Amino acid sequence: MTYAVKAIEEAGMGLKAAVILEGVVEEECSGNGTLACLAAGYDADAVLIPEPFGPSLLIAQLGVAWFKVRVSGVPCHVLEAGEGVNAIEACFPIMQALHRLENEINEDARPPFDPKNRPAHLNIGIIRGGDWPSTVPAEAEFHCRIGFLPGTTYEEIRRRVLACVAGAAANDRRLSKNPPRVEFYGFRSEGFIQKRDTLPLVLLNDCHKELSGRDALPYVSTATTDARVFHAYGRGIATCFGPVAENIHGANERVQIGSVLHTAKVYALFLCRWCGLCS
Repeated sequence: MTYAVKAIEEAGMGLKAAVILEGVVEEECSGNGTLACLAAGYDADAVLIPEPFGPSLLIAQLGVAWFKVRVSGVPCHVLEAGEGVNAIEACFPIMQALHRLENEINEDARPPFDPKNRPAHLNIGIIRGGDWPSTVPAEAEFHCRIGFLPGTTYEEIRRRVLACVAGAAANDRRLSKNPPRVEFYGFRSEGFIQKRDTLPLVLLNDCHKELSGRDALPYVSTATTDARVFHAYGRGIATCFGPVAENIHGANERVQIGSVLHTAKVYALFLCRWCGLCS
């Protein structure tokens, strides 16, 4: 996105409309950099975000919420393990119940999410507990990320998670005596769906097609992006169109250099046509 603007400047072209180039902190750990920019008055009629989903047009994405579950056990020496309550093992029935909730959420998937195989994902990303191998652990906690479909509010998914954990505890002998505690923290965002035939997406597709010879495919994200900020609070249309990535958030995460160059060219052409060139 930076070199698209630089290329226009170096070509000596003037644009009839303003272009805002934003570089902000991440969007997945409640950094809220884009939200802060929007709150400061930086808005636009069209927003391009170079998420590395490839040369596609983002038309929908899920909502996401983070929460953690704390479980208390009854500590004792391992020689009397039967007298204690293992807080780590007590987490397992709650995790199983949350995966059942994940199944229920996915049963409600409708277009454009229904072609996806289980679009709403539950991820148990952190687990902590215990002091050392020979003591039945007194405390344990695990942290989760859960996806939910557009049309579901954050408060709705929060209530469903709380009811799920409470139900798992009520049906477990250990947990019924030591109810788990649930805390929502760090991140929350609702999903959205938008039409592909909006003017910015049509023009962006035309620019890509002129340079590649083919239409951009629609993209439905099972994660979240900063497009949500503009969809919820901005005045314009936001989409993601970017390079091709491999192993996102994994070892050896990378993007294809050729696709970075293609994205820059598409962005530069889009800016010239969307903003208009000065005569």
